[in-house]
Amino acid sequence: MLHSIILGEGQPFLILHGFLGMADNWKTLGTKWSENGYQVHLIDQRNHGRSLQSDTFSYEIMAEDIKEYCDSHKLQNIILLGHSMGGKVAMKFASLYESYLDKLIIADIAPKEYAPHHSDIINGLRSIDFDVVKSRNDADEMLGKVIPDFGTRQFLLKSLYRVDANRYGWRFNLEVLGAAQDKVGIQEPIIKPVNTPTLFIRGGNSGYILDSDMMLIEHAFAKAELKTIKRAGHWLHAEKPQEFYSYVEDFLI
Repeated sequence: MLHSIILGEGQPFLILHGFLGMADNWKTLGTKWSENGYQVHLIDQRNHGRSLQSDTFSYEIMAEDIKEYCDSHKLQNIILLGHSMGGKVAMKFASLYESYLDKLIIADIAPKEYAPHHSDIINGLRSIDFDVVKSRNDADEMLGKVIPDFGTRQFLLKSLYRVDANRYGWRFNLEVLGAAQDKVGIQEPIIKPVNTPTLFIRGGNSGYILDSDMMLIEHAFAKAELKTIKRAGHWLHAEKPQEFYSYVEDFLI
């Protein structure tokens, strides 16, 4: 079973984090939506956060995880939002289990293939020697030698936790996710067009969704629309949370 944080009451609104993320990444926005009459489910995906660890990385299996989660919680007519890898899971879910959906929101990812680009981060994470890490600052200092960007390190360090009184570790399954990094950007087939109303939101400075991708998007998602948050990168929901929130709210009305 997937671990989740459930906030509020109302129409179910499921949120899927990106690669190496966790449910807590979306707690601020999730809380706002829960205050607007939605039951928000912030989900730790397989091999992330507090959810099950397995030897498998597959978008079809992760989409099946979401179906089983919905069945377990008796959820229907859901709003599903996914960012980056979570957006790939959300698109796969829509193609396989569209009857569960009311609306779909995809944050800064397109239904196309992306070249592998996580190797520096994976190498940085693998460089951490937990035999000598005694604090979060120790981990940050080690990580900084390989990953100079402060924001990226803070994002990764959210998954740092105490395994026991004497040792730290990562909540995500680094061994499996590191080995699967070449699969993260694969293009998953959309066998038939998805007719659920779908909002794609991209960061204007991101480059993950190009103008030229719209033909592909509209072919796979018949009721798709695209919004752009200016001066935002791939972490658009964290960089420009109010703009992101407003676009989603307008879409849900």
